[in-house]
Amino acid sequence: MSSETYPRSCDPIQPQTIACALAETFLASGYTDVRVIQGQVCALKQFNFTTAVVVGLDDVGYKRRYCYEHRKDAVAALSAWDGHEHPSGPWIKCKGVGIDLLNPAFC
Repeated sequence: MSSETYPRSCDPIQPQTIACALAETFLASGYTDVRVIQGQVCALKQFNFTTAVVVGLDDVGYKRRYCYEHRKDAVAALSAWDGHEHPSGPWIKCKGVGIDLLNPAFC
């Protein structure tokens, strides 16, 4: 996998916002495209059948995730998202502690 698709160092991440050591931990755990949006660390994470936009990532986990069937949709959503409301695109489900939401566009 190319470093353009899956960044593996602190260089493409905002080191002034995320401590480099913590960013390296996220990358080593399989998170990619790490960035800060509205004060929350967000990233992409590949799961068995979906790619998720993960929101509120920290050293113990995350607050919620938006699951997309296709990685390209998750990449586009994370790139365009301003942190308000839900990210764009065809996310299937939002999951987190106390959250189990189907995309209203699919209902």
